[in-house]
Amino acid sequence: MTLHPDIVLAPPIARDAEDAPRQTPLWVLVVLGVLSSAFLTGVCWTAGHVHADATLQTVARFFHVAALVVGLGAVLAVDWFAVLWLLGRRRLSDILNTACTLQAPIWAGLAGLTLTGLFLRPDMNSTLTVVKLGLVLAITVNGLYAHWLGQRLDGYRELPVPRRLLIQSGLAATVSQAGWWGASLIGFLNSQS
Repeated sequence: MTLHPDIVLAPPIARDAEDAPRQTPLWVLVVLGVLSSAFLTGVCWTAGHVHADATLQTVARFFHVAALVVGLGAVLAVDWFAVLWLLGRRRLSDILNTACTLQAPIWAGLAGLTLTGLFLRPDMNSTLTVVKLGLVLAITVNGLYAHWLGQRLDGYRELPVPRRLLIQSGLAATVSQAGWWGASLIGFLNSQS
C-alpha cells in the first residue's frame, strides 16, 4: 500500500471564468458562524424552558438518533473517501464531489440533533452537557471551515495539493471526527443517568 505522493507547493492552474466554481466569500462564512453560535445559544436557553412530556421525549429521542445517523453517516462517508484519496485509491475530485453531495445531509443531521435536543431535557448545569454543546459548536464552525477548505482544494483537482492544505484538511477532519464522536458519547452517557 502506498500513500499519496508527496505534495508540492504549486499554485492551481487558472481556469476559465465560466469553469471556475464560485467561492463563498469569507465574510459569509463568518456571519454563518456567528448566526450558528447565536442559534445554539438560543436553543440552550429555550431548552431550559421547554417541559416535554414522556411521549414527546420519546419521539424527540427517535428523531435525535435518526439525525445522528444521517449527519454522522454522511461525515463518515466524506472522511472515508478522504482516506482512500490519501492512500492513492481515489482522485481528489471523488472526495470533493462526495463532500459537495453530502453537505445537505450533514447540515440537516446537525440541525436535527440541535432541534430535537430541545425536548430531551438537557441538564445545563452538567459539565458533560456543557462539553457536548462546545463540541456541537466546534463541529459547526469546523464545518464552515471545511467548506472553505473544500473550495480551495477544488483548484487542485488535477494538480498536486500543497502540503499546507493537506495539513489543514487533516486537522479539520480530526476536529470533525472528535466532535461528532465525542458529542455522541456524551449524549449516550447523559441518556444513562
